[in-house]
Amino acid sequence: MTHQFAVLNQTQAETITYTWHYEGDYAFYNMEADEDDLTEFLDAEQRGQSMFVITSAGELVGFVSVAQPDAETVDIGLGMKPDLTGNGSGRVFVTSILDFVKATYSPHRITLSVAAFNVRAIRVYEACGFTRIGSFQQPTNGSTFTFIQMERQESPQNQAF
Repeated sequence: MTHQFAVLNQTQAETITYTWHYEGDYAFYNMEADEDDLTEFLDAEQRGQSMFVITSAGELVGFVSVAQPDAETVDIGLGMKPDLTGNGSGRVFVTSILDFVKATYSPHRITLSVAAFNVRAIRVYEACGFTRIGSFQQPTNGSTFTFIQMERQESPQNQAF
């Protein structure tokens, strides 16, 4: 599966916000679940050029946010279209994101945080070379949740220059 990346536009942000709804425990990831996240996701100025839409064969399949907390690190947040989750395509999806991030930013390390209950995603991240480096409590969605911090070290030969 080939993925394309482009800066997320307003129509795409609204489509994700209002039509992507996860089931069960994963409803935690619905955009409307947290007012601050919702506001940031829908505000083009706050999103800036750091939020990318992911398409495959013209279909909206996911998004990734990119932040650079320092010169050597890229921190990502990502989401996959709900009806594509849980079917074994996560590793290809995450690998596409990693390839995009490496080619675009040439980081020495890539980091992410994931809700501790999301064992399915944690397994995918570990299969893609991420390791757990810590955890923290985060107030969100009207409560406080444990998140796992993960990182992936990028070797110099894997970086685009």
